[in-house]
Amino acid sequence: MAEGLSYTIVEYFGGDDGYRCGYCKNEKGNFSHGMWSHTMTVQDYQDLIDRGWRRSGKYVYKPTMKKTCCPQYTIRCHALNFQPAKSHKKTLKKMSKFLSKGELPAGGPDEEPMDSLCEEAGLKRTAKACPTQVEVAAVPEPQPAGVVAASAPAAPEKSGQGGPPTVQDGPPTVQDAGLPSSTHKPGKGADPARPPCRKAKDLRKERRLQKEQIKRAVGGDSGASPATPTTPTTPTPNQAPPGHAPQPKPLEAFIHESLPDTALHRLEVRLVRSSPPCPQFKASFDASYQVYKLYQMAIHKDPPEKPSESQFRRFLCDSPLEAESPPDGPEMGYGSFHQQYWLGDRMVAVGVVDVLPTCVSSVYLYYHPEFASLSLGSYSALREIAFTRQLQKQSPKLAYYYLGFYIHSCPKMRYKGKYLPADLLCPETFVWVPIERCTARLENARYVRFNQDPDAG
Repeated sequence: MAEGLSYTIVEYFGGDDGYRCGYCKNEKGNFSHGMWSHTMTVQDYQDLIDRGWRRSGKYVYKPTMKKTCCPQYTIRCHALNFQPAKSHKKTLKKMSKFLSKGELPAGGPDEEPMDSLCEEAGLKRTAKACPTQVEVAAVPEPQPAGVVAASAPAAPEKSGQGGPPTVQDGPPTVQDAGLPSSTHKPGKGADPARPPCRKAKDLRKERRLQKEQIKRAVGGDSGASPATPTTPTTPTPNQAPPGHAPQPKPLEAFIHESLPDTALHRLEVRLVRSSPPCPQFKASFDASYQVYKLYQMAIHKDPPEKPSESQFRRFLCDSPLEAESPPDGPEMGYGSFHQQYWLGDRMVAVGVVDVLPTCVSSVYLYYHPEFASLSLGSYSALREIAFTRQLQKQSPKLAYYYLGFYIHSCPKMRYKGKYLPADLLCPETFVWVPIERCTARLENARYVRFNQDPDAG
């Protein structure tokens, strides 16, 4: 419990009225239960999100799953077991190239931003509601939060590659191929002295087979030709011992690998407590709001008057969560924070997160539209997974990353299921079920009750 506080105060609003759905745009199809939270302990909120609730500012809501047009299932990623997929490595490589050379990729983001579009119902309800003002004991302002990370990711390496391939300035000559010279004249058909052209797919297959043969020989498999005796060597941190499968490169290796000295940009991620606001949050408030306003107008097509400063405070700065710093918790304590992404003295993105007893919960992500092509929604999610893993070393039970809601009926929101391993929360039994057991059933039904037993009905 928070120091001096041991209670949660909420006002229940009900859930009979339909609101506009931010996913399918149904004007009256979004149904949810809601309540205004004046103050809430982090453990109470942890219990709530493990029952399908979620907050938007101080408004806490739960979709009425059997009634709403687009059922929203709580999703979590097992942060400790996460391995970046090919698309995630592409995102990290894109950022690394930008930091190194200053090159922004052409086109827009590959995925939807890592945010919840459900704030529309929450904002409408809170705008209509006039909750009674309840006085609560003041919570002492915490010490300023420090910098989370000051390094930037490097380009990911493909498994099995020890370095960049050698590139020749021109096509290989006959001498380069080790073949006798020929007097063959151009334009007279294929040169018999040159090897026939081969598809890149065939070359990759051949190299893979060669590696497998070498691996079997080193591992001493029966039927393999005896390997030439060699002097044992100590494997590098990312290299598997002889006879073992190579270990995949961890997420941190991509993120924290140093950039060359000639890099044009340096990325810094600063963690600041937003509620109660720490001095760094107050000092950077205007810069953060300006990024939010540009984001809402460019990405969500809001008119200039909609993303007002008061709306920004109510939606992304105000939080009912009380700051708590238990002995077994992370160094900065529990509560609501902003992760600010800085390029030099310019703020380019902000990830809003809640740090709770067993998870880091992603609330929202907004960024400067100029950097949309960097896929900052995906990039920030990867950084937040790494952040969760960092906190788990300080607080062992904090091992999950909550991505908000997974909406299978909205194809643009299915990308959240790519952060594996992942679970969906059953809306009736409140048990976590691996997402692989859920998606097939969601193809055939809008609303599904999941079971831990895949053979159960």
